[in-house]
Amino acid sequence: MRIVRARQISQLFFVLLFLWFCLVTTAGEAWWHLRGWPVNLFLQLDPLIALGTMVTTRVLYAGLLWALLTVVLTILLGRFFCGWVCPFGTLQHFVGFLGSSGKTAAQKAARNRHHGGQMIKYVLLVFLLGVAAGDLIAHPPGFASERQSLLGLLIGLCLPAGLWFGLRKAFQKEPRLQWFVWTAFFVGTWLVLGGLFSAHDLMGGSLQTGLLDPIPLLSRSVNLVVLPLLDGASHQISVSQRFTLGGSLIGMILLAVVLVGIRMPRFYCRFVCPLGALFAVLGRFALWRVGRREQECKTCKTCEIHCEGACEPSQMIRVRECILCMNCLDSCPQGNMGFRTVPSASGEIDATGVARRGFVLSLFSGLAMVPLARLGGAVGANWSSRVIRPPGALVEEDFLARCIKCGQCMRICPTNIIHPAGLEGGLEGLWSPTLNFRIGTSGCQYNCTVCGHVCPTAAIRAITLDEKQGKNAFAFAGPIRLGTAFLDQGRCLPWAMDKPCIVCQENCPVSPKAIFTRDTFLSVREGPFSVKRVTGRTVELEDKMLKPGAVATGDYYFHTRNGGGAGRVKITENGENHVVLATLFPDSEGLAPGSAVDIEILLRRPFVSPEKCIGCGICEHECPVSGKRAIRVTAENESRSTEHALVAGARVG
Repeated sequence: MRIVRARQISQLFFVLLFLWFCLVTTAGEAWWHLRGWPVNLFLQLDPLIALGTMVTTRVLYAGLLWALLTVVLTILLGRFFCGWVCPFGTLQHFVGFLGSSGKTAAQKAARNRHHGGQMIKYVLLVFLLGVAAGDLIAHPPGFASERQSLLGLLIGLCLPAGLWFGLRKAFQKEPRLQWFVWTAFFVGTWLVLGGLFSAHDLMGGSLQTGLLDPIPLLSRSVNLVVLPLLDGASHQISVSQRFTLGGSLIGMILLAVVLVGIRMPRFYCRFVCPLGALFAVLGRFALWRVGRREQECKTCKTCEIHCEGACEPSQMIRVRECILCMNCLDSCPQGNMGFRTVPSASGEIDATGVARRGFVLSLFSGLAMVPLARLGGAVGANWSSRVIRPPGALVEEDFLARCIKCGQCMRICPTNIIHPAGLEGGLEGLWSPTLNFRIGTSGCQYNCTVCGHVCPTAAIRAITLDEKQGKNAFAFAGPIRLGTAFLDQGRCLPWAMDKPCIVCQENCPVSPKAIFTRDTFLSVREGPFSVKRVTGRTVELEDKMLKPGAVATGDYYFHTRNGGGAGRVKITENGENHVVLATLFPDSEGLAPGSAVDIEILLRRPFVSPEKCIGCGICEHECPVSGKRAIRVTAENESRSTEHALVAGARVG
């Protein structure tokens, strides 16, 4: 079998496997639902996710250990993941193939020529790792006291300066000493920053690699845009239409990347992909590599016509850019290209195109990004109560240090209430999961914990039903609170419009209910009325003031204004000038002709008990008031943060 054919089979297999995992990330009992399928496999094989979480948390989540397999194979073989496994790379490959159709050989070679802009992906990689590394600055090892911080600051200032002046002349004789000095410079800089910013409120690590990492990017796009669009008519995957807040932006980004790929083959892979840049770093000294067998070559450039990585194999091959598409091996008419353990006979170019100055600027720009993003206090005192995280979510700062915005929790949510956030929680929280109770089929179900079981980085903990409901071993802690529901009396039907409604109280899932009612009787606006005559249970009124059937809903009562207040009797029927009572009125004196009577409506006005409310949002979803609901949930009093208690320094319930 030709090696290119083997690569195409591999690409097709992994694309279908990726799409299958997206499909089965669905709550249900069918065999094609989430029934033990390793739906996070591609995310777990992604070393950029593993590296990012290690930098932000100093811990490698167990499931991400699979990334070590990818790292080892990359060190042995080179960028095999890009050319043989990555589903986003395959999409780029296919789109580039379509864009090259009908082009001449010279035009194809020109499209595949190396471009200086391919260094951008390395800059983005360094920038994103710099964003993640803020916690290493805020909490550096050895800075447990102010004295140690001062010592580290002095060492950091003296170490690189001394080395620089002491070894400055030696550079001319031994350039390799520059690596030693640059290492010392970065160590010293780290110590300086550690001394200056240790325990600084604004410093911290934020995991933003998922914004550009191709695996989370494609997962997010397929789960939240492609599948809902494809299933919108048939509803074979979901019982109802699934919606995505901000889905238009996510979809337009995917579409833009695809369209640009038609113009410039593998645009994202060559210019943007930070994962590809990481593979290029890991695969620089790969044991096996593509290159010429012999230095002599007719330079027909057939290999460059089909090259996917723009690594210029007909010349000195750019080893970091080679994605092992193997097209050069298959197309070379002389058979001069090989995949061997020796360097290319024509030589190799190792440069990334990023100068040391660009590296330093990218790194420090990344380090500065988190303090700038948190300057508005979105992670601190100015936190947004509109950002409601799924059950089991970590404290916000830790959550942002783990969430990769992959969309897995949003895809699996059976009620479609988990959505990608906009900027309401700050720039760091873009596309991270938040709850929106107006969209979907209900609120956060009382017996559902599935979102935490598919989170690949444990930004949302896997919790049990007992923990969520506060039962058995978790009874002392109580149920997990997502927030608290608040009643808007200016929009509530019983409060503002004198209309009966107890929908929120009826749908509250906790026991005892967090929403209770208090009965209030109010006279209808048409009254008072005057009695004309009484016949059994039928009371005839003087004027035709009622709409037939209007007060016969079971919420209206007949009440006399005199006669000692003998009570109220429910109305079962009514016409324009008469009402029929459920029972004979006990106070006959109050029904004498000419007596003044009232028709009253029973309003069960709702109230919320904050100590019982878990913020599930079912009441908000079911509220019949369209638009802005009369009862709304905010993140106040959520369990994951004591700082978000309703009363500062206290916890309600």
